[in-house]
Amino acid sequence: MNDFKFLPYDKKLVSRARELRREATEAEILFWDKIIKNKNLSHLKFTRQKPIDCFIIDFYCASLGLAIEIDGKVHDFQKARDKERDNLLKQKFGIKVIRYKNEEVLKNKEKILENLMKIALTREI
Repeated sequence: MNDFKFLPYDKKLVSRARELRREATEAEILFWDKIIKNKNLSHLKFTRQKPIDCFIIDFYCASLGLAIEIDGKVHDFQKARDKERDNLLKQKFGIKVIRYKNEEVLKNKEKILENLMKIALTREI
């Protein structure tokens, strides 16, 4: 997906990424435990709270060049900023960003798993 052996990141973000892993939201915990760790996706390696460039990505799969963001209510008010960030990651590193709302993860994990499996299949080709 991308040709980078190593994605650059701001070293100052490492401690914040660790903190975010320890303080994961309910939706992020459910996403990690019930969707990412699902046997249908077990062949893919995901990283939680991955620093890339000057950002911290909620979940990242290097083999697919895929970033997954689990958005809380604050993202309702920063759509333009999120879109700019997503475009930058795509242009600079070839990373596709998909976003799910907290409510989607909490209420419909089967639909998200199905969607993610479809995306994984098309990105693996």
